[in-house]
Amino acid sequence: MRAYIGRHLAATDNDFVELALGTPVELWLGVPGESDEERAARLAAAADILADDPTMPDRVSRVAAEAIEAYAPELYAVAVLPRPAARRRKNPGGVAA
Repeated sequence: MRAYIGRHLAATDNDFVELALGTPVELWLGVPGESDEERAARLAAAADILADDPTMPDRVSRVAAEAIEAYAPELYAVAVLPRPAARRRKNPGGVAA
């Protein structure tokens, strides 16, 4: 089964994330073994993208929340835990100094 987003084929999970963000995942996460110069260039490009599109962090947060809700709904489940009974100190029988 093939999944298309618009005219783009999404074959892997990374493809879906890349299409949702509009940028490659490696731009934000980096790649193993990148040099300091490559990292600086990648972060500069990411900063430029964020400056050009100030709504991107909101979209990224929404995509992440939707993915968590779809694939790990138990993370949103909140259980109320019983409060422990308050402990009272017994009077040791002595007089306070």
